[in-house]
Amino acid sequence: MKFVFRVDASFEIGSGHTMRCLTLADVLKDRGHDCEFIVREQPGHLIALIEAKGYFVHALPLPESVTATPDEHAHSHWLPGGQQQDSEDTLAVLQPNECDWLVVDHYGVGAPWETLVRKVCRHVLVIDDLADRAHQCDILLDQNMGRRADDYDKLVPQECVRLIGPQYALLRPEFANWREKSLSRRRQRTELRQLLISLGGVDKDNVTGDVLDALEACALSDSVTMTVVLGQQNPWLEKIQQQAASSRFKVTVKQGVSNMAELMSQADVAIGAAGSTSWERCCLGLPTIMLVLAENQKEVARYLTELGAAISVKISSEDSDCLAVKLDKLQDENFLRGLVDVSSRLIDGKGAERVLGRLE
Repeated sequence: MKFVFRVDASFEIGSGHTMRCLTLADVLKDRGHDCEFIVREQPGHLIALIEAKGYFVHALPLPESVTATPDEHAHSHWLPGGQQQDSEDTLAVLQPNECDWLVVDHYGVGAPWETLVRKVCRHVLVIDDLADRAHQCDILLDQNMGRRADDYDKLVPQECVRLIGPQYALLRPEFANWREKSLSRRRQRTELRQLLISLGGVDKDNVTGDVLDALEACALSDSVTMTVVLGQQNPWLEKIQQQAASSRFKVTVKQGVSNMAELMSQADVAIGAAGSTSWERCCLGLPTIMLVLAENQKEVARYLTELGAAISVKISSEDSDCLAVKLDKLQDENFLRGLVDVSSRLIDGKGAERVLGRLE
């Protein structure tokens, strides 16, 4: 079958939508299916990355003049030109009857766009996190903790199949492959020696730098080693490298890594954003201090904190001791072990396989 993905990345959108679509595409490709992408050329796009993974990309140029469109929903501005313009551009790319599945992962897209475009596609899968707008689709995937199927009662057709919850989280196979080794290591060692810092693919406000500054003021032993992972789009590499060089800790800075599961498995604690990487960390039982970097991360952070699967913190100049207090809690072996046990029970890393079973 032929699958076409409509997804964007940019300095504002980030990379998470594209990365989870690539995860699903890789699983589909391994099963012999054909996958292509339709991507708008916004600053910070990931077209080169998608092509490097072997997929054909239909690049949509930015409209020459972007007319302001009514605010249909909170993320309408993520779609330059609006849904009408984007649907026309997408239809110009798609060939009638050649698309078995259209996969849409875009907060700027909703039912008006999907109604027009699905005429040339046999089926539509929508990946969403917000439940804030109507969709015209055959399958709706929302992998978020705390989401319920009835949240979409008035937003999708009655016959739409709803895949709801983190059991459908789209994780790369490497996380399932590293899961047992990671959990086994945590059963044997609960000390904080290796800290992993990863705050998303873009981190446009350089929260990573703020975290490094806050860590310098914490009562952590100088023997703790740190690995900072930056996304390929991160514009702060040079500044972060300068901070790492002057740190009292041994800090290694990496950018655009391809072995994230291995790095997570080697870490004792992570400081990370409460986005899609939350599920990767849970799969590996990695105790995490979460930071909310976007509005759509608040619910994930709240549920994981309430369940005892992670702890959250706000980095601010007004509360510079907050991170130190959270790190101090992680010196308690029983508390640390509890985070490992609860988080690892939430995700088994096989979500992409479950979604695949619904598509074939």
